[in-house]
Amino acid sequence: MTLTEEDIAYLKAHLGEWLAEQSLGKPPAVYEIELRERMVRVEEELRHQRELMREGFAQMDRRFEEQRQDMLARFEQVDKRLEEQRQDMLARFEQVDKRFEQVDKRFEQVEKRFEQVDKRFDEMMRRHDRHFLWLIGFITTVGGLVIAAGQLL
Repeated sequence: MTLTEEDIAYLKAHLGEWLAEQSLGKPPAVYEIELRERMVRVEEELRHQRELMREGFAQMDRRFEEQRQDMLARFEQVDKRLEEQRQDMLARFEQVDKRFEQVDKRFEQVEKRFEQVDKRFDEMMRRHDRHFLWLIGFITTVGGLVIAAGQLL
């Protein structure tokens, strides 16, 4: 059995009525008002949901901003600590430099002392050489006198 054009037109014309009758026997006007009220409630609920979402996003933005401020404060503290440590290290390096300068001065003093000791050794060697020459001269003179005395006697 096939539907004719008249059957299809009849179905289209009465389909709305039949659906309204199936919805608990309410007439189409009451059904339409109920649908509109439901749509208004759904729109209000959507508006309420939108407000809740905006509030949630605003709270998230505040939290992110607070966390950003906290992180900035922490970074500033770390920067301060690093700067303090850098200053401490510079002070320590300056102290080490001063100590090295003192050590250099001490080495210079030790070097001067060694030069003085070298001068003393040189002077002592000269004295020793003179004494040695005097001793050889004395021994030679005494030997010569002993030989001369031996020949005279």
